[in-house]
Amino acid sequence: MARNKFDVDEKLESPFRWQHLKRAGKYIARHKYKMLLALLLSALASVASLYIPKITQWVLDEAVPNQDAAMIGRMALMFVGVISLSIVLTAIRSRMMAHVSQQIIYDIRSDLFSHLQKLPFSYYDSRPAGKILVRVINYVNSVSDILSNGIINMIMDIINLVFITVFMYSTDPTLATVIVSGLPVFVLIIILIKPRQRKAWQNQSNKNSNYNAYLAESIDGVRVSQLFDRQEVNISIMERLATACRTAWLKAVYISNCVWLSSETMTQIVTTFLYIAGVYWMGGGKMVSFGVILAMGQYVSRFWQPITNLANIYNSFVNNIAYLERIFETMDEPVVVDDAPDAETLPEIDGEVDFEDVTFAYEEDTNVLEHMNLHVRAGESIALVGPTGAGKSTIINLLCRFYNLNGGRILLHGKDGSTHDISKATLRSLRSQLGIMMQDSFIFSGTIMENIRYGRLDATDSEVKEAARRVRADELIRRMPQGYETEIKERGSNLSQGERQLVAFARTLISDPAILILDEATSSIDTQTEKLLQEGIAEMLKGRTSIIVAHRLSTIKNCDRILYISNKGIAEAGSHEELMARRGLYYQLYTAQVREEAA
Repeated sequence: MARNKFDVDEKLESPFRWQHLKRAGKYIARHKYKMLLALLLSALASVASLYIPKITQWVLDEAVPNQDAAMIGRMALMFVGVISLSIVLTAIRSRMMAHVSQQIIYDIRSDLFSHLQKLPFSYYDSRPAGKILVRVINYVNSVSDILSNGIINMIMDIINLVFITVFMYSTDPTLATVIVSGLPVFVLIIILIKPRQRKAWQNQSNKNSNYNAYLAESIDGVRVSQLFDRQEVNISIMERLATACRTAWLKAVYISNCVWLSSETMTQIVTTFLYIAGVYWMGGGKMVSFGVILAMGQYVSRFWQPITNLANIYNSFVNNIAYLERIFETMDEPVVVDDAPDAETLPEIDGEVDFEDVTFAYEEDTNVLEHMNLHVRAGESIALVGPTGAGKSTIINLLCRFYNLNGGRILLHGKDGSTHDISKATLRSLRSQLGIMMQDSFIFSGTIMENIRYGRLDATDSEVKEAARRVRADELIRRMPQGYETEIKERGSNLSQGERQLVAFARTLISDPAILILDEATSSIDTQTEKLLQEGIAEMLKGRTSIIVAHRLSTIKNCDRILYISNKGIAEAGSHEELMARRGLYYQLYTAQVREEAA
């Protein structure tokens, strides 16, 4: 079966560097006091629990041989007290670190989402939405625990090793040496496994990302899939991606389990040698006390347990390194369109616009616009027409500064007579004075009232209803079950295309923009609805600069000027009557459309 974009694995732009963990340290530093307290509680719990083997030794070597019932009673109480103290301290520490872990998730996800809000359209055009979503949700969840509990546990296990080693050598130095003798072999195994393990988990990360990306697109496009009876094809693609994901995961887990298996094997081997040495080897064949052997036997598991924990933490680090790389890779995506260092707040504008020698290309060496000049008077209505791909929407995108110019500049004029280059204005002050209505306007989940108010969050209910009335949406909304409080499903699926456009138009109108931009805004509305909407548009355009892109040329006949965009610029300009009299490109387009509608 042919490969598609979901079969293509993401490539890391640079290999992992430990600086990534250092960079992640800023999220840890915000909670350093809680983490230090958790570390102290863990240390106290660990030291307390290390007295349990000592208690066992004292009972077996002193209390039992001497039949000292009082000592046995004291040791029993001490045993219960040590265990209780360890449980309480561990519970407090676990609760504290759970809060820290969730806060780290919040912090990373907030930073990541904030950065995604600033990235240019080109970033989203080149990536499936699912691959972006998996970074914000899955990857952040995975790395948060290793950045909180993982760090604490690693430090704590190292401290445990020191304490346990001290306790072992204070009990019997020679047997303690036998216990630690397997450590160099285990370290060598880790060094050999490390490269394969990281590569395996990176591969699993790629396959999981592919799977999630296809799943997100399939759910989003389920109506089209059913319309074209493509379910079986989609299932086969999903099965292939799921199989690749499962295979990669099984391989990664198999390699990771080798670390755990090695640790467990070394524990059993060292325990065996400990008992052999304790009974037959120490002191020239003289048998050591039973209490010492039993205590050292407990210390074996306690010595190798933190080593196993460190190996597991290492596993988690390796597993999450790929996720951390992906997160920082996203955070490092350059914000191409952003406020200049010396950006100024744009004052209230009057709607006058100047394009001066504007050149722009989406791809290098392929200009869409070239040395284009355009002057739009305040309050003037401009229509952009022309063939698909000529640059009509590009002009709008550049005015809204969704992309940076390759050459030239765009100027806006303030009501105070000042002139401002939009590249030197803050994006917020620029876009807050532009009202943009697209062909496929996005409708959010929530009520109709909330969707309209999205255009101006401080708008009152009466202002929302007035905006809806002016675009002829009020009557339609009032006929709905709960009127303005009617809940809209995801993407407005319970509204018709025309109804979605009317709600979106009211949302644009309520922002009271100085410049109104309509990009195919009425193309998806039926003729009757469009007739009502045109009345609202005509009222709103009064005294307001407007730029309209429309394929239905009948809707822009009354514009002050019509610009025919072709050949990387403005091929023709004039009123409808002037362009028809010229019998040029606009005349050909208009007459062809009239004949098509008549047919």
